[in-house]
Amino acid sequence: MEEIRERKRELRNTVAKLLDALSDKERAEKTKKIESRVFEFANFLEAKVPLLYIACLHEVPTEGILKNCLSVRKAVILPAFEKEKHKMKFMKADNLDTCLKPGPRGIREPDSARCKPVPIERIDIAVVPGIAFDEKGARLGTGEGYYDRLIPKLPSFIRKVSLAFECQIVPQIPMQSHDKYVDIIITDERIIYKI
Repeated sequence: MEEIRERKRELRNTVAKLLDALSDKERAEKTKKIESRVFEFANFLEAKVPLLYIACLHEVPTEGILKNCLSVRKAVILPAFEKEKHKMKFMKADNLDTCLKPGPRGIREPDSARCKPVPIERIDIAVVPGIAFDEKGARLGTGEGYYDRLIPKLPSFIRKVSLAFECQIVPQIPMQSHDKYVDIIITDERIIYKI
């Protein structure tokens, strides 16, 4: 078990170095390609209540996707983290400037005083963040386990989609029994359907 944790740490560091080596221009161009693919992706277009995220370091930025969703009047559902309970609740954010506040993980998240809660059953697609992925749909997150706990709670018919720069796709993610897979990965070069 400790060996797998160490391999995960090494993989996070390797991918972080690859991402840090991208220039701001390269990162922006790749992000735009991913955003375009998301808005051409039928499952996302058809979704009325998408669960999205605000990126932390070494995750694909989602600011453009969030703004685009709001501009076409698509709901923006974001997680709010309860660090002490290691849980998250879901809230509808109608305005990214006024509805978000700094969260316990150092990432902006919905302010419960300004955003409506959304039951998990209402979500019809989940965009799940990650730091590294493989073509089998295995994902490596930040190590806090929020999304590994969330994925089994989602109805099985809900697509679990991740966004990744192509350099975040690795040959194999070391997995433990509690680690969960995503169904689809959208990169700046392709769309990967879980093998």
